[in-house]
Amino acid sequence: MTGIESLSSFITTGRLHGIGIGIGIGSTLGEVDRALRHRCVDVVDEGGASLRRDYGFVELYFNPGEEWVMSGGSIELHRLAHAPELATRWSESTGVEFARYTAWADVREALSGVPSAPEFTVTDQGGFRDYRAERSCVSVLVVDDDEEERGYRVGHGDVWSVSLWAPVRVN
Repeated sequence: MTGIESLSSFITTGRLHGIGIGIGIGSTLGEVDRALRHRCVDVVDEGGASLRRDYGFVELYFNPGEEWVMSGGSIELHRLAHAPELATRWSESTGVEFARYTAWADVREALSGVPSAPEFTVTDQGGFRDYRAERSCVSVLVVDDDEEERGYRVGHGDVWSVSLWAPVRVN
């Protein structure tokens, strides 16, 4: 599976597919461990109120309880511009192949062929554009600075990150 195919699925559903079972908000740490057999670093905050699991350019966030439960995550695509070996290791363990740069235009094109593709709310974020898909709780941050060129960093029109957040529940 290509990175663009994986991102299209993630943006549409709010779940990471192509790595075994689809994982997302509410997945337990055990489910994530079964789906992702990739080297990672766990960082628990001082009070034990949260866990950040860093897989290199993918980070997943968990809240405690009876079991750690996924509360969000992000795919930090900008890290691949200066560390493309992260994508190589990810591909070896998951079968998902990300390129060094991911153009938002290419992701949008892939989404155009998906019948259930979400609509986006677009906002400016000071040098970035934030494309939020409320239905799937996914946000895509895209470089929106005409002077940014590809190289050691991502360039204008490239995806900086794709983030998943837990929806706010109103009782």
